[in-house]
Amino acid sequence: GNIDYVPALDSEPKQTRTDERPFDVVFNEVDYRVEPEYEYDITGMVVSYRHHNEDNSRMHALANDHLNMLDVCVVWGGNPANERLDRISFWNGLFTCNFKTRDQQAWDAFNLNQISNNHLLSNDDFIRRQVKKIRVGDQIRVRGYLAGYTSAGGSRRGTSTTRTDTGNGACETIFVEDFQILREATSFWRISMWTSLALLLAGLGIHFARPYRPH
Repeated sequence: GNIDYVPALDSEPKQTRTDERPFDVVFNEVDYRVEPEYEYDITGMVVSYRHHNEDNSRMHALANDHLNMLDVCVVWGGNPANERLDRISFWNGLFTCNFKTRDQQAWDAFNLNQISNNHLLSNDDFIRRQVKKIRVGDQIRVRGYLAGYTSAGGSRRGTSTTRTDTGNGACETIFVEDFQILREATSFWRISMWTSLALLLAGLGIHFARPYRPH
């Protein structure tokens, strides 16, 4: 694809030591304790996301967790330039980023260590408004702290501190200090994603429309 990539998309996320002490924040009249583990700076291209609000995340409501505004799954390094990336389906579950494909070439070219699911936390209205604007294909930069956190009367959620883990607990939990959409999705990438979906649906339609001929 002819996507204009920001140079930082090639780089691995930067994780550095921090002296930042645990601190308290309040959001929606709930107290949270945030425990920074590392400073973190990641640039990635969005492949799927899930907003957390009362409508789609009863679990967060029950846990009294409104600080987690969104989960966003991003790729970086060689993955955005994978010419068959649009053959891979990505979607966010409640706490995970999932992907699958039937295209062996797409899978072989995909680096499993250059994709991550990120729980984004913030009590800042401006940052929360910015985050609401993201779309699949956007190139974003997130800076802040990899941090565990606890909500008053809720349970604690930790964070991954490596990009090579998978499964439960493999997500990065980031308390966001700065969020930017560096480049909005090019229409090409969105169109190619939709085209591949439309072709798939058309293919299924043709498949089912064919008369059945017993051998």
